[in-house]
Amino acid sequence: MPAMFRAVAVTLEMIKFQHTVFALPFAFLGAFTAAGGVPEARTILWILVAMVGARSAAMAFNRLADERIDAANPRTQSRALPAGLVSRSFVAAFTIASIALFLLAASMLNRLAFLLAPLALVIILGYSLTKRFTSLSHLILGLALAIAPAGAAIAVSGHFDPRILPLALAVLFWTAGFDVLYSLQDVAFDHAMRLHSIPAAIGPHRALLVARLFHLMTIASLALFGIAAGFGWLYFAGVAAAAALLVWQHSIVSADDLSRIDAAFFTANGILSIVLFVFGACDILIRSSGSP
Repeated sequence: MPAMFRAVAVTLEMIKFQHTVFALPFAFLGAFTAAGGVPEARTILWILVAMVGARSAAMAFNRLADERIDAANPRTQSRALPAGLVSRSFVAAFTIASIALFLLAASMLNRLAFLLAPLALVIILGYSLTKRFTSLSHLILGLALAIAPAGAAIAVSGHFDPRILPLALAVLFWTAGFDVLYSLQDVAFDHAMRLHSIPAAIGPHRALLVARLFHLMTIASLALFGIAAGFGWLYFAGVAAAAALLVWQHSIVSADDLSRIDAAFFTANGILSIVLFVFGACDILIRSSGSP
């Protein structure tokens, strides 16, 4: 049993379980918007379970799919699978269990959520294979995370809420932008392994421009979401804070200096999603209470 616990702990570290925070606040923002306030506790619980299951399955499958690539890349050779800290069979079992957890959560939410769950799995698992044949893999990763707010809104209402579409687009472009930045670390390796990415296809300097464009589209989409969903000044203050965080993220990363990429990737993005949710949720709660 202690060996089992160690394997679970290693796997959770391998998939960076703590980074579930990236998309979870957007899921809850979608849920609060669909509910017009705080959703039922039961719904919040199963949304949380679905998010944990989906992300855990996606990341564990990614590590399985990329084991050979990770072993060849000096930056990722120390990851648990190539380093032999956990077995492929255990990670495969963990992936299956995570998929089952996601499907269980979807079934406990409503019929539409459960019917759409297999399509969501195709996208979030299929992303791991896309860099083998397309430089648009960053956008496909964005699509995988964009499912979070749309799926959470469906979990609350039982139908697709068109107001959530701009929020989903914002998550798509936000994710694609920071994934382009992160992939700057592997340009030479991607060329050597014939893997596809925007930096490998057009070079680091142009890739930085693409990342900036994606993040400009993020802010535009967030503003459109605020207008479509009838948010007030408080939400738009959150959008301004998100824009400032993105500007800071780009100010500390350049094609010639990637020494602060972890701060740009992990710190800025984790704070951004939480800040936007807090400002958006407070706006919704104030409006639902009838306060000016």
